[in-house]
Amino acid sequence: MKTLRDLAKPWISELSMYEPGRPIDEVARELGFEGADAIDKLASNENPLGPSTKAVRAMKKAAAKMHLYPDGGGYYMRHALAARLDVSPNQILLGNGSNELLEFLAHVFLGPGTNLVMAERAFVVYRLIARAFQAEVHDVPMRDHTHDLDAMLDAITPETRLVMISNPNNPSGTMVDQRAIDKFMERLPEHVIVGMDEAYIELLPERKQVDSLRYLRQDKKVVVLRTFSKTYGLAGLRIGYAVAPEELIDLMHRVRQPFNVNAMAMEAALAALDDERHVRRTRRLVAQGLQFFENAFTEMNLPFVPSVSNFILVRVGNGRAVFEALQRRKVIVRTMDVYRLPEYVRVSIGTMEENQRCVQALKTVLASSG
Repeated sequence: MKTLRDLAKPWISELSMYEPGRPIDEVARELGFEGADAIDKLASNENPLGPSTKAVRAMKKAAAKMHLYPDGGGYYMRHALAARLDVSPNQILLGNGSNELLEFLAHVFLGPGTNLVMAERAFVVYRLIARAFQAEVHDVPMRDHTHDLDAMLDAITPETRLVMISNPNNPSGTMVDQRAIDKFMERLPEHVIVGMDEAYIELLPERKQVDSLRYLRQDKKVVVLRTFSKTYGLAGLRIGYAVAPEELIDLMHRVRQPFNVNAMAMEAALAALDDERHVRRTRRLVAQGLQFFENAFTEMNLPFVPSVSNFILVRVGNGRAVFEALQRRKVIVRTMDVYRLPEYVRVSIGTMEENQRCVQALKTVLASSG
């Protein structure tokens, strides 16, 4: 008798699965805590300020219309983004988070006999999606936890279709600057599409943000991916967008399911886009939190990777053991085993109170293990 695995496509059973950060409620139940409110979740790079008040009001207003299908083309959202970014609305495609947009790119460009080039410790989903489409993945070693763009260029072959650049990079929190990317783009072969994954870009002061959209105006084969999950605090709604040449957007549309972005997400994102005050507050919180952790880790003699984003990578010894011990002290961080960094954990920036409790718990854990 054939099993379901026998009937499935043969390579599916060999695929790795993404391990998401665990929900607070699940951890509370498992460890016997009275409530999720007692736990500090510093694992998933979420915005501890939550959504903008404008976004919350928009969601409440939209709730009464949830019996209607959403605008399948995202007209108002695309036009608002186009005005903000100085591009055509036809150069924008909305997605159920930027992960769905990555899958669209794979549908269009990846398959057997093709490959994707990425930094070895960039966002693991690039690798998972490429392998799901039977494409090879060329992992390129990083230099000081940062994309080595010259080495990535050298890894390109005639079969390469996509090069993914996570900037700032998750999980390292590092970034490559405008000059380095300009040089990279000048040497890029014409048969390759570059995906600029900028999930964390708005967390940076504008003067430090790379202008990746300039390459679209130069008719380069570039797709810029952004999300409302991080800076705007809408991770639970899953809404992101791609900015790319119109021809590429048209191709991605052809593999998109109707109504892929829900109505409440679009209303919330549209309102959040109009709340610069919330963005400024988030940037200040992140900057203060990074400084706090850098000072604390330096005092504790813990090596860390200087970060420009809302998380920081720190070497603690046995990362998995420290992670588990912190959980028992009501602090959730993220292990780095999947990135082959077993001695590290990644800590998201929280409120100052959460940051302080995390450091105190970490001191206790390391002292007891020493």
